[in-house]
Order: sequence, then C-alpha cells, then structure tokens
Amino acid sequence: MQSPKPEFTDLQYRFAGTIRDPEHVATLEDVEERRMKIYRELFYNNVAGFVNSGFPVLKSLCDETYWQQLIRDFLIEHRCQTPYFLEIAQEFVTYVSEVREARSEDLPFLAALAHYEWAELALDTAEDPDDLGDIDQDGDLLGGHPVQSPLAWSLMYEYPVHHISESFIPEAKSEAPTCLVVYRNNQDQVKFMEINPLTARLLHLLAEDTDLSGRDALLQIAAEMAHPDPEVIVQGGLSILEQLRQSEIILGTNNN
Repeated sequence: MQSPKPEFTDLQYRFAGTIRDPEHVATLEDVEERRMKIYRELFYNNVAGFVNSGFPVLKSLCDETYWQQLIRDFLIEHRCQTPYFLEIAQEFVTYVSEVREARSEDLPFLAALAHYEWAELALDTAEDPDDLGDIDQDGDLLGGHPVQSPLAWSLMYEYPVHHISESFIPEAKSEAPTCLVVYRNNQDQVKFMEINPLTARLLHLLAEDTDLSGRDALLQIAAEMAHPDPEVIVQGGLSILEQLRQSEIILGTNNN
C-alpha cells in the first residue's frame, strides 16, 4: 500500500493547485484570499508573458478570451519538466502537441504553428556550436561528407506554417507536406528556406550517416526513385548542396 504524503507535501500540492486552477481548487484555509490572489496573478502573468512573446503569430490569430483560457489550460493540464523560464515555450509546444486533447475551438494547425514559432525562438537563443575547425569550408561536396550546421533544422509540417498570418489562415492540410530548413547564419539572423522532398531526403541521409559522401547519398536517392540516369540526380543534387552551402546550412565537408 502506498504511504500517505507528508502533511507539508500535501500542503504544497494544494497550494500549487489553487494557483494553477483557482476556479476548481479552493484556497488554503489559513491563507488570506487577498494574498493568494497576488500569487495567482504573478504566476499566471509570468508564464503568459513568455508564451505571448514566444508565439506572436499564433496569439494574433486567437480571440483574447480563448488565448487566456489556452494558457490557463496549459497551467492546469501540463507538468513542466524544467524550472527555466526560457524553456517555457518548449513546454508549451509539448502541451499543445502531446498533452492537449483537440477541441472544436482549437485552430487545426495549432500544434504545427506553435512548433514552427518555437523553432525560430530556439534557434535565436541557441548557443554557438563547438569548434568546427575540422570542417573544410571549400571541400568537395560530392567526394566528401557535407556537414549540416547544428543551427540548421530540417522540419516537415502538414500546413504551410511559414505563410500563416491574419491574412492567410488555411482551413485544411496541404496536399503535400511543407518541408523547411530553419537556420541561423553567421550574422545571427534566423531564416527559413522552403525545400522540396528530394532536398529533405538528402539532408536526412547525410544526418543519419556521417561517413556518407554527397555522391553516395545522391546515388541512393536516384536508386530509390528508380531514375534511369543517376548522374542527372547527382548533378542536380550538387547544385542543391552548393546552394545550401552558400546559405550556411551546409558548412562544408568533413573528409575524415
């Protein structure tokens, strides 16, 4: 049989409960309601501030009453795995994509747009990568292994999240997935590039096998496509790799 919680632990849970969900969890008997109200407002406003700043596009598409209730639902239903305020945005994405049960009032692309906005924020605040001195910036992209920047993320969505705004609100999923690379360049600018499925597959193969040369990755794609002339895919892929290098998505090659 599970032993009961110590009294002080029970008080902590009840205290946290009434801060998270004041509508359904009563204030502790020996705590003045006026003081409790201050705790509730400070807690909610702090979390809401980080969510508001992390998801400006999503917020702009939502009615204010709905948005406030969404944040309140987040506080009630989700249990954050980090104490750091800067990671609240990531916890919010986890909530809307993995915890929250879909509701009729939710935007159909709620989780997708939240993830895209989080990716921009996360890259903007990410630490610079470790020393990359062993990368040949001018290396042979076919003969060597093209190295993707740690600050370049290949993402795929069922909605064109990079176009969503108050003037463009998709009502249904796209016929084909939206493939994007969200990245931060040497000027610390966060940008995105829309890519086709072939480029997405190429980046995936190179990320999976750090010994794979650019040519071998493209030949594998040609085989998967059953292309009659694999060299056409290789030469087209080389142009793609060069474009990715110019955009600082590919940093160069690791020939070791």
